[in-house]
Amino acid sequence: MNVFWNLLSIMGTLFLLLATGFVCRKVHIIDDLASKRLSKLIIAIGQPAMIIAALNNAPYSAGNLKIALWVTLIGFAMHTLLAGVAFLICRGMKKKDRAKIFEFGLVFANCGFLGFPVLDSVFEESMGPGMGSFMGAFYVISFHLFLWTWGIVILSRGRDDIKLTPKKALLNYGTVPCAVGIALYLLKPVFSMPAPVGKTLSYLGGLCTPISLLITGALLATVPLLKMLRTWSLYLQSALGLLVIPACVCLLTKVIGLPDYFILLCTVLAGLPAASTVSMLAELYDIEPAYASQTVGMSSLFTTVTLPGVFLFAQWVIGL
Repeated sequence: MNVFWNLLSIMGTLFLLLATGFVCRKVHIIDDLASKRLSKLIIAIGQPAMIIAALNNAPYSAGNLKIALWVTLIGFAMHTLLAGVAFLICRGMKKKDRAKIFEFGLVFANCGFLGFPVLDSVFEESMGPGMGSFMGAFYVISFHLFLWTWGIVILSRGRDDIKLTPKKALLNYGTVPCAVGIALYLLKPVFSMPAPVGKTLSYLGGLCTPISLLITGALLATVPLLKMLRTWSLYLQSALGLLVIPACVCLLTKVIGLPDYFILLCTVLAGLPAASTVSMLAELYDIEPAYASQTVGMSSLFTTVTLPGVFLFAQWVIGL
């Protein structure tokens, strides 16, 4: 139960960070310009540093290499499954732009900014400090490849101005640091990153979670509360993404016979809220940006309550 209380503690912290961002927007500490610049800082600096630091901080061993390979394969399998399920769920929706955001939010969860600290709290006791982030760093390889391929396909439906290019798919702020981090990890037996560089990357990576949650909280403050609470599709998206899909993933991984820690990994990652990238790309391409912000904000808010429950469900299934 120590793991559950650790998770509950981290979710409480995340909720307070969301609330802080909400207040900062209301009192004009964070405005539209600050939000955009902070988002750019996180995407261009914080996220690459977080990925490389997670791989650099993990101890090198044959066992960890095996775990890394399995997590990478699981990531591709998970995103393929989620893409198929989300497509089937959303294909009948009448409001096409809103359907794009709904589908995008179901496929792409906040497995980096939010996922890393959550995974660390879940696996620290059983696998050691930093192993959650280590596994998360290999999982996000598939996230970024799918984001800049299938994600762009979703957004480009009915649009001629949104193009999928090989350059976007292979060279972006996610795939490049993944490649650098993997190379540095594989070179660990013969090369060690200088301590000041490693510390700098850890500090920069540490910016991701608090700043991304402050931005999400600030986004919540831009939408009339009553309007958001009356949008039924937000509740449906949150229920599917935060409860139904992770429960199905948990049961499926149990039936397949994956090891217990992989069942827990898949369930927790499936139960995370919509990625903040949803609102950023929606604003960039003018695809229901207000609705996208509500999707990210409401799912992030609900996660502080649903994820501990999803974790308990996974532990129950593992014990069957």
